[in-house]
Amino acid sequence: MHAYAAATVTLSDEQPQCNLSWVTLAGVGRTASDHGRTGDRAITDDGTVSDPIGTIEVHDFEGTVVSQPGAAGPLQLAPRVWREWQASATHDTPDIQDLDDAALTAGRALCADGRDLSDGDGWLAGVSALHDEPLFLHRTLATANVYGTVGQDGDEPDPAVLDAVFFAIDRIGLPYVWGGNGRERGDQGFDCSGLTTAAYGEAGIDLLRTAHTQYHSITPVPAGEQPRLGDLVFYGEPETKIHHVGLYIGNQQMIDAPTFGQAVQVHNYRRPGDNYAGAGRPTA
Repeated sequence: MHAYAAATVTLSDEQPQCNLSWVTLAGVGRTASDHGRTGDRAITDDGTVSDPIGTIEVHDFEGTVVSQPGAAGPLQLAPRVWREWQASATHDTPDIQDLDDAALTAGRALCADGRDLSDGDGWLAGVSALHDEPLFLHRTLATANVYGTVGQDGDEPDPAVLDAVFFAIDRIGLPYVWGGNGRERGDQGFDCSGLTTAAYGEAGIDLLRTAHTQYHSITPVPAGEQPRLGDLVFYGEPETKIHHVGLYIGNQQMIDAPTFGQAVQVHNYRRPGDNYAGAGRPTA
């Protein structure tokens, strides 16, 4: 938190038009290396990782390597990013293995070219400047949404909700598989209700298996009330067929397994002409 917040403060002074938020840097940090904790590492008191982090090999659901060659450190910054934007938060020689330096460098890259990160297109362009792989973008977007939602809420988040949400985030990029639920077939893929079933199963909460039965078996969110983090959002006709479900992650967005030929991904939970039926709260 200190590294991300300090970089945000510095960039707000240097480039106030950028509107960099700590949640974006935190989203990058978790997606890249779980904030430097990959492989049982830890961040030391001075901000460096306990053991240097080389390139973390990441594969998409087809098995293709999507990590950047030569990426290093807790934010997995590519050599081109480090060469152009490296900066030290402590006025010493920049160190890619130092989370403070890596966060400040990432912030400078995010804000480059006069970007305004409060604009959706500007945000995507900024994160793409770090790593333009869709898997990275979707996981960073989802994680930033969760951190932002939790940060704005005055109440401590429900641990079961966080377990379910981060389970779903870590499955972004897996393919849609009819009947896939992460249990009988492992992480081969999911259908929409299989993803929500597996996510809450990870949190110790058993859901019925289909979108229709989930809609009718969990506590409904009152009509007109905004969904909360971790709520399930449903689509279809309640009396006949609820045909789709997603997991709400804040900022008007959800994680879902859309349909055949598409991966688990982030979507807006409302769009013109949808048949949104309402939300339910598995933890109520």
